[in-house]
Amino acid sequence: MTTDTTHCRDTGNSTAAFLASYAARLIASGATCIRLEKNVGRLAKEFGFQADISVMPRHIHLSLSDPDGNHIITAMAAVETLPVSFNIITRLSRLSWEVSDRHLTLDDTRLRFKAIMESDRAHALATTLLVAVSNAAFCGLFGGDLTAMAIVAIATLAGFRLKTLLTSKKVDFRVVAFLCAVVSSVLGATGLLFQIGTTPHIALGASVLYLVPGIAFLNSFSDMIYRHYLFSLYRFADAAVITCCLSAGLCTGMALMHTGMF
Repeated sequence: MTTDTTHCRDTGNSTAAFLASYAARLIASGATCIRLEKNVGRLAKEFGFQADISVMPRHIHLSLSDPDGNHIITAMAAVETLPVSFNIITRLSRLSWEVSDRHLTLDDTRLRFKAIMESDRAHALATTLLVAVSNAAFCGLFGGDLTAMAIVAIATLAGFRLKTLLTSKKVDFRVVAFLCAVVSSVLGATGLLFQIGTTPHIALGASVLYLVPGIAFLNSFSDMIYRHYLFSLYRFADAAVITCCLSAGLCTGMALMHTGMF
C-alpha cells in the first residue's frame, strides 16, 4: 500500500510539474484563459487526474487530485514575457487532443512538448517581410497612396527588426515599444519632410500600427467574459502601457523630425 501511494505521489508530482510548464508556455504565447483551462483539463483527465488552475500575472498555480479527491498535488511555473505565437498555441492545443485521442503516455507527451518548443524557430526574415507588407496594406486601407505604403513598409522593416533584436536580449517590453515607435515614426515622417507622395500624414500614422497590442486587448475581453477578472485586468493594463509607450515614441519621432503634433 505504501509503495502504491508513493508511486501515485511521484506520478502526480511529475504530471503536475509538466502541466504547469505546459500551461505557463501556453499563456505566455498569447492563449486565452479558457483555452488554457480546456487544454490542461483535457491532459489531466487523460493522465488520471482532475486539475484546478489559478492564472496569475507572473505564474501559474496548478493543483491535481485523483477522481476521488485524494492525493492533492500542487505545482507552480513562472510565466515568461514572450512574443505572441499562434504557432505555439495551435501546436500545444493540438498536442492536448493527440494525448486524448491516442492515449499518449506522460513521457511521450513530454518529448512532443520539447520538440514543439525546439522547433519554434520562425524564419526571422520572412516574418519581418510579412509584417512590413501587412502594415503597408493597413496604410492602403486607410487611404494611403503607393508612396505612403512604401514608406510604411520601410519604417516597419526597420522597427520590427529592432523589436526582434531587443526582445531577444530581454529588454523591457515598454522600452522596446518606445524605441521601435521612435525609429518607425522617424522613417515614416520622411514623406512629410521631403514632401513625397500625396498622403504623407497617413504614412506617419500607419508606421507604428504593427506595435498596437490588439491581441492583448482582445484576450483581455475574452478573459473578462469567462470571469478571469484578475488576469483580464493584468492583460488590459499591459496593453494600455504598451499603447502609451508607442504613443510616446510616435510623439518623440514627430518632435525629432519637426513635423508638428497637430
